[in-house]
Amino acid sequence: MPRMREDDPPEYVISDEAAVYIADALMNLALQFESTHFAEIRRHYDAIAPRNNRDPRQLDLFRKHPPF
Repeated sequence: MPRMREDDPPEYVISDEAAVYIADALMNLALQFESTHFAEIRRHYDAIAPRNNRDPRQLDLFRKHPPF
């Protein structure tokens, strides 16, 4: 009996239609999760963002400028 290598994951063969249904379901799940937990996700990303790491040579492209 031949042994399977631990490195090689098993390959699953599915139809194109099944792949589309699975991808669509996963995308809907991810979007629903993100819309439900947006505040928690945003707080996490804000917490890990670098602070006071301003390089004076870097242009501030997203600051609100006064109207012309």
